[in-house]
Amino acid sequence: MTAIALFGAGGKMGYRLAKNLKGSRFDVRHVEVSDVGKARLKDELGFDAVPADQALAGAEVVVLAVPDTVIGKVAASIVDRLVPGTMVVILDAAAPFAGHLPDRPDLTYFVTHPCHPPIFNDETDPAAKRDFFGGVAAKQHIVSALMQGPEEAYALGEEVAKVIWAPVMRSHRVTVEQMALLEPGLSETVCASLLVVMRQAMDECVARGVPKEAARDFLLGHMNVLGAVIFDETPGVFSDACNKAIEFGVPVLMKDDWKRVFEPQEIADSIRRIT
Repeated sequence: MTAIALFGAGGKMGYRLAKNLKGSRFDVRHVEVSDVGKARLKDELGFDAVPADQALAGAEVVVLAVPDTVIGKVAASIVDRLVPGTMVVILDAAAPFAGHLPDRPDLTYFVTHPCHPPIFNDETDPAAKRDFFGGVAAKQHIVSALMQGPEEAYALGEEVAKVIWAPVMRSHRVTVEQMALLEPGLSETVCASLLVVMRQAMDECVARGVPKEAARDFLLGHMNVLGAVIFDETPGVFSDACNKAIEFGVPVLMKDDWKRVFEPQEIADSIRRIT
């Protein structure tokens, strides 16, 4: 069995991973420093947390399920105990992109992140339909990058990724730089910001007298049909009125240079602010 040391195993993300790794072919050693996390592991999954040294002894893979802001600190605290060839798995591109991982060319760094369950899906089970994050019941796609290490190590990293994010549909291979474009660039700076604006627009309609439930139903329904056409989920064309609204609406809502958020320095600055 391949041994995995899972750091942060009782935390919000670590618990999800510990649950998905349970029953897999991997020998998982759970590392958790908080009493609350230790109790959660024991009470809900039946696992005892072990000291870091015990977890790392013979571990071929180390998964850092800890916040971006402490990944560098945690990695630095254990790096001297990692034997050459050990794979370190990080769950977000931010810290690796920012250069927070120790300079150890003899280690393998593997970065993986979920795409989360897609809006357009074929889920029929009620639990899957309400699994918005993924990794529980709903199928999702994932992205992964071999930041450094031998090419043959990718297969092991992807295997671990498919277990911790299960159930997985497509597994995409990207670079760390491309993953940083996807997050924070595409998913947070652009998508999350525009969704917040859409919510603010809905609230403005409510403030102007539209019943809140009517405004919400109207917006979410139009997000569904408009999104299906815009993202090629279904063939279709918009009305002349809708196209004209888009033509005049985009310049009002967006600055001419908004795509600069994808420039390398902008991505680096965004990651620096969150790490």
